[in-house]
Amino acid sequence: MPDTLPGNAHEFYFTRGIYSGEFDDYDEGGRWAVDYPKADHQFLIALKRLSVVDAYGSDNAIELTDPMLRHYPLLYAVEVGSMSLTDEEALALRNYLLAGGFLVIDDFWGSWAWDQLVSQMQLVFPDRAIVELPPDHPVFNVFYNIDHVLQVPNIRLGIGSTYGGPTHEYDGMVPHVRGIFDDEGRLMVLINWNTDLGDAWEWADHPRYPLKFSTYAFEIGINFVIYAMTH
Repeated sequence: MPDTLPGNAHEFYFTRGIYSGEFDDYDEGGRWAVDYPKADHQFLIALKRLSVVDAYGSDNAIELTDPMLRHYPLLYAVEVGSMSLTDEEALALRNYLLAGGFLVIDDFWGSWAWDQLVSQMQLVFPDRAIVELPPDHPVFNVFYNIDHVLQVPNIRLGIGSTYGGPTHEYDGMVPHVRGIFDDEGRLMVLINWNTDLGDAWEWADHPRYPLKFSTYAFEIGINFVIYAMTH
């Protein structure tokens, strides 16, 4: 089948979730599309160069209720402080995750966005807790060894940090990696809070964006992919 048809020619497609939410004027669309598609494309360049994963080289955005979602082991979602799932989306996401899917959440900051995410995850899993991931969890060492959680800033703060400026947004001063597990202990939802991996992917080619942030973002992102495909 043609290479341009997702789900047919490659073993991995970097899949971005299209969710219902609070829309604004960002590209005349929703917050799900922040940094899209450049961040996805640049991450895929790194994934294909630095691993043996047979990855489709372009973006693959999909609605949560699309039956094709089950074909993709990893689902990436950003700006979830604006997420407002419908009942159909919540059910589809729950079924996807319980069937073996892996949701990676990124690029949301501060207590207000955290509270919104918690409310949305309770729609998906009313009886499952969100917990801090221990440093020895396989997601931190399945490919690269990640020994600390680094706060990754957006392009503006990243450049400013080289002059001593802050890397956080709002009151999100401390980065966290948290998750939701299934009954067998498999990580189903991975939550990167108070950090912006996607901006580091998008701006890795910018001469003033600090290398330490893009390197970390690529390495931990590749870990997420390897984990999704092996657990």
